[in-house]
Amino acid sequence: MKQRVLFIGTNNAARTQIAEGYLRARYGDRYEACSAGIAPTALDPLAARVMDEIGISISEQRAKDLTLFDGTEMDYVVALCAGGVCPMFPWTKETLHVDFPDPGRATGTPDKVLAAYRRSRDAITVWIDGKFGK
Repeated sequence: MKQRVLFIGTNNAARTQIAEGYLRARYGDRYEACSAGIAPTALDPLAARVMDEIGISISEQRAKDLTLFDGTEMDYVVALCAGGVCPMFPWTKETLHVDFPDPGRATGTPDKVLAAYRRSRDAITVWIDGKFGK
């Protein structure tokens, strides 16, 4: 039976979507990945772009409200709120808080903004490999 992992964040637009897509693509044989936000917006197109760069499409994923998972048992809830406030999730075996900078707040030239998304993607994927790739 696959372990269930829920990545939560503020908008479920970039970091959580990257994490969901990467875990599913890389370790989907062992984990069921999903993501949600406290105030969901829409999938950030730059998040989809940087995932395409590593051969993983997340363009079909959509932002979901955290309330959709109320009462749903999870093995892991991973809060990617970058110092923001993320709620407790009582239906989980383990809650993890991991602080990745929000690439959506990056400023500067388009190349600098895209570089911020790549840095977030790379940090998230390295963390996932370390935590779930064992």
